[in-house]
Amino acid sequence: MTEHEMTAADIMSMEDYAEVRRERRRAVREMKKLRRVAVGPDATFYFENYATMWHQVHEMLFIERGGADQVADELAAYNPLIPKGSELVATLMFEIDDADRRGRFLAGLGGVEKTVTLTVADRVIAALAEDDVERTTAGGKASSIHFLRFPFTPAGIAAFRQAGTRAALAIGHQAYGHMAVIPEEVREALAGDFD
Repeated sequence: MTEHEMTAADIMSMEDYAEVRRERRRAVREMKKLRRVAVGPDATFYFENYATMWHQVHEMLFIERGGADQVADELAAYNPLIPKGSELVATLMFEIDDADRRGRFLAGLGGVEKTVTLTVADRVIAALAEDDVERTTAGGKASSIHFLRFPFTPAGIAAFRQAGTRAALAIGHQAYGHMAVIPEEVREALAGDFD
């Protein structure tokens, strides 16, 4: 069974974290290589889990130095991104270095979060966007970052766990229509997110 939520008891002191930070960062970088899928030239899905969110919370606390008062806010922000046993959770990022191109691109990408799917064998799972904040403005401009969850049925989980199962991510927006097959080693790593 995987871990689904962090509590204050899971947070190291920043002094202790400083001693292991370098090794933890290296380990998370290695783990994330098997939790990343590029879809088209500008979109990348980063699949989250307890370990990635534990690391993110500790990095925020370490960098911002907010102390005990900051812990509750970080837990509230990052706990929703930990899969709960019957889902995959991803951060979708549109990564465009050129600010002008990025602005033009995002201006025409409104509602993109509603066009994301994950297909496992013959099952299509529509992404559900986190509704913490609106990611598309009234004028139709999309955020460059979206938090998505893919809810699975028990049969979908069984199919995803099957060695060699074809799983594909797709973005079906009229301004950005791309798909990518999830590499087998990534599918294997993500299968560990299910109970």
